[in-house]
Amino acid sequence: MTKPNRRDFLKAAGKVGAVGFALPASIGRALALPANRKTGTIRDVKHIVILMQENRSFDHYFGTMKGVRGFGDRHTVPMVDGRTIWQQSNGARELPPFHLDTEKTNALKVPGTPHSFSDAQAAWNQGRFGLWPKFKTDYSMGYYKREDIPFQFALAEAFTICDGYHCSVTSGTDPNRVVFWSGSSSDPQQRALGVNSRDDRSEPNNLRCWIKGALPTPGYSYAGNALTWQTIPEVLQEAGIDWRIYQDPNNNWTGAMHGGLAFAGFRECRPDSPLFERGMSHHSLEKLEADVRAGTLPQVSWILPPMEWSEHPSASTPIQGAEFTARVLDALTANPDVWAQTVFFQTFDENDGLFDHLPPPAPPSYNPDGILAGGSTMDLAGHYFDDHEDKYTSRDDNASGNIRPFGLGPRVPMYVVSPWSKGGWVNSEVADHTSVGQFIEARFGVRIPGISPWHRAVCSDLTSCFDFAGQEDAKFPALPDVSQSDKILAEHLKRPKIMPPRAPEALYQEPGLRRSRALPYILHVDGTFSPSGDSLTLDLINEGSVGAVFHVYDRLNLAELPRRYTVEPGKRFSAKWLADANGRFDVLVLGTNGFVRGFTGKPEAAGLLSARYAKRGGGLELALVNAGDAPLAVKIGRDAYATNPEHLLEVVSHGSAKFSWKADRSANWYDFTTETGGMVYHFAGRIETGRDGFSDPLLAVTKA
Repeated sequence: MTKPNRRDFLKAAGKVGAVGFALPASIGRALALPANRKTGTIRDVKHIVILMQENRSFDHYFGTMKGVRGFGDRHTVPMVDGRTIWQQSNGARELPPFHLDTEKTNALKVPGTPHSFSDAQAAWNQGRFGLWPKFKTDYSMGYYKREDIPFQFALAEAFTICDGYHCSVTSGTDPNRVVFWSGSSSDPQQRALGVNSRDDRSEPNNLRCWIKGALPTPGYSYAGNALTWQTIPEVLQEAGIDWRIYQDPNNNWTGAMHGGLAFAGFRECRPDSPLFERGMSHHSLEKLEADVRAGTLPQVSWILPPMEWSEHPSASTPIQGAEFTARVLDALTANPDVWAQTVFFQTFDENDGLFDHLPPPAPPSYNPDGILAGGSTMDLAGHYFDDHEDKYTSRDDNASGNIRPFGLGPRVPMYVVSPWSKGGWVNSEVADHTSVGQFIEARFGVRIPGISPWHRAVCSDLTSCFDFAGQEDAKFPALPDVSQSDKILAEHLKRPKIMPPRAPEALYQEPGLRRSRALPYILHVDGTFSPSGDSLTLDLINEGSVGAVFHVYDRLNLAELPRRYTVEPGKRFSAKWLADANGRFDVLVLGTNGFVRGFTGKPEAAGLLSARYAKRGGGLELALVNAGDAPLAVKIGRDAYATNPEHLLEVVSHGSAKFSWKADRSANWYDFTTETGGMVYHFAGRIETGRDGFSDPLLAVTKA
């Protein structure tokens, strides 16, 4: 009998669901199990289990997946020289995203890329976002397709994938794991005083989690001074919430997986203490399964992978990470009663240097002259990192001064796996590593002091990923068999080395819709011109229930830093732009989940145009005001979703008019332009009705 090769394995994996692989009996028993829905609320969750893997970006894994904001995104950050976000350059040539072809090359073991504070800040470029290959190497632009990582695709399509989930810090492993384990990258006491963090009170680069020695004896030795605020395990311990870290403390990549090792609480705990027993001792995956079977799984659990199972580029691979995840899922489903009450979160600490196209929501940057590029309705004093000795930023990074926003950073994958999140959903609410802590808060009523006011305003608590009151079947789906990852990988690595292409490749994203969770965003932008027409004032309005970040790009002056504005729910922020030497404007506003407002042209008439969601029925309503002495002609362009044809209107002098239409035939998505008074206004986004819907129907690029 011929041994199956990689191609055969992938073909078989792609057929799972139609044919299926043999699954452990434990999962088979869980197939018919309904979710625990005693209250129909988050209170039905009895166990939270968390696995943080290593160094993958969202676009790197899922930019090609149907129904997520990937390579088919039509409204992206404009580049300084007129290129699109996809036309990245390494300084010598253009290098768009390229396929890591695992059929022809050894691309499963793609080389790692730089991922420190200096290169991450430089690639982000304070929001200009166009220097990935220059600072992250050509490999930063590589991505996989469905056939390359079938397990990851199957997991996302069986449960819920978050395409608005970001790492917390624009840096590497330790800074993000410090946030993940404590809720903050910097001392919350300093932040409360309005003092920006320095490296003695924060973790800008990998330092404090890397240890020498072994446990229990002679014990670890640590680098750097200990951070002193409370970790999440300490918060749980004080509250009487049962918790545990499942790990081998002598095989956790020299401590790098364990963000708690940066803190005094863990560094100083004694072997006879609960913190040591639960958070520093050896608790294997076999122990995890035994606890599940016995019904003694803690209320909150973390799982730390060894290096070879971590999915870290160069050190590990997607298929090894898949086998580790499968082993965790096998353990969690060993007892149907426990699985019926469990939420499993799996995410990644940071993006390595791997490209992601979506601009991270962040506090506004400082221009080189020290003036804030943007604003906020909330006080952001203390929310920045102060590189006072100028030792962490790249010598090639002069976009800003030494005061830098820590994050949010680029998107990373987040799978939400539970009986209440099945069905192939996408959730697009902005989230980050503090969101897992906020979910713990929401479920158990604790307060994590490290989480900043800005993160609480902008980042989700992940409850929008679930339908606790619904009636969906909780059975566990079939997933590709990855139990032979070592053998498959050994054969795979005999293939030629993956090399970045010399010529640009065409982008690809699968066509098709995905069910999409309702979001809490109701955003508007109104533009008003001065009587002379030489200035434009934008009112950034948030009528939703959570905070939002507006990214604003002046396309006539892209050498300037983009402005970012944090607007709390129920508030607005006004900002002014000046016309160029020719009296023109070209201002682009980007927000969450495809929200776009554009203002382009030279104003010739005194008019006001605004767009609002209809209060009833979920439609869109344009309000037009003519403040001039002559009639105002208005051309409403054909909607990109073909739900509304072109319309021509006239608004009488010193009068007003309204125009509205339904968007239900396009799943409440809209994208159109309106021309009036020398200006072109661009409106795009999704109308939020409070009900679940579907992903953007136009998210696809089918020219592979």
